[in-house]
Amino acid sequence: MRKPPSPTWIDDVPIYRQLMDLLVVRILDQTYLENEMLPSVRQLAQDCEVNPLTVAKAYKELAREGFTDKHRGEGLMLRRGVRDILLRRERNRFMKEEWPVLRSRLKRLGIDLRTLAETFND
Repeated sequence: MRKPPSPTWIDDVPIYRQLMDLLVVRILDQTYLENEMLPSVRQLAQDCEVNPLTVAKAYKELAREGFTDKHRGEGLMLRRGVRDILLRRERNRFMKEEWPVLRSRLKRLGIDLRTLAETFND
């Protein structure tokens, strides 16, 4: 598994929450695969330059949401189907929260979907 770059943290959002978002992104982009072990708390803390307790809190949230299985003495493993669940959740959130704002801005700027689509391969 390749080591992703260290994140840049935002001051007014709890780091464990940002770490949760980062984990979701890494699951969606398949940096972390289903039925494979997540990095240890210490390893992820070192990679992200955060306190191990912060990572433990983020991992606890993943477990609370039912996304991981704990293997005693080994660590946490992502459950099968987690990526699909997260993909649906993130798509729904995008359509409800981000798309209306983006659509309004495109309309204000006079950018139609055809023009926007032409930039996808740039």
